[in-house]
Amino acid sequence: MAESNSKSKIDTAREWIIEHKLRSVGCLWLSGIAGSIAYNWSQPGMKTSVRIIHARLHAQALTLAALAGAAVVEYYDHKTGAKSERYAKFLDSNPHKE
Repeated sequence: MAESNSKSKIDTAREWIIEHKLRSVGCLWLSGIAGSIAYNWSQPGMKTSVRIIHARLHAQALTLAALAGAAVVEYYDHKTGAKSERYAKFLDSNPHKE
């Protein structure tokens, strides 16, 4: 049985997303465009150019939603002070201090 103080998978994923906001948005965009292309290719009677345009539009909407989510996380971190604590830890451990 896991200890009560160990982090859950959701907490671990949340921390990774907070640390790598742009990477997670990029991964979401890539998976969105791949899924949209796969879906559009299964639709008969569409020209290839229309399929690609639809995939780009779907991925663009998904990216905007992900960026909005990242902005909400950034606002929440700023409001709670979690971001400043993270940077303070980094600055205290910096060996290049004068």
